[in-house]
Amino acid sequence: MSEPQTDEKIDATFRNGSLMATGIILGFSLNFISLWVSNPNDWSRVDLLPMAFLTVGIAIQVKVFADLLARDSLLAVKYDRARRLFLIGLSIVAIGMGIALLNDILGLSSMRMFG
Repeated sequence: MSEPQTDEKIDATFRNGSLMATGIILGFSLNFISLWVSNPNDWSRVDLLPMAFLTVGIAIQVKVFADLLARDSLLAVKYDRARRLFLIGLSIVAIGMGIALLNDILGLSSMRMFG
């Protein structure tokens, strides 16, 4: 795959769709962490690992959302960088959710996700 030219631009409509998808996924991530944090059960040390992954992944997603709102995000180079960074942030959040679910299934966490 060839690298985009430094002055190559993407279509604004394409960027807007990506911005909407990013916002929806960011909203889901924030909702997940909000519900998990407001859980009335006690926290334990095993909950810190998934929380760290979730926090870092969401921070990356917020950075990408802000980058996509910038005017220069129509430049293909900046858009491609934001897209790669978003996928990294999404992967980190997914790992955090997976660890939290695994902790719950194995009974390691006192933060119950299911009932």
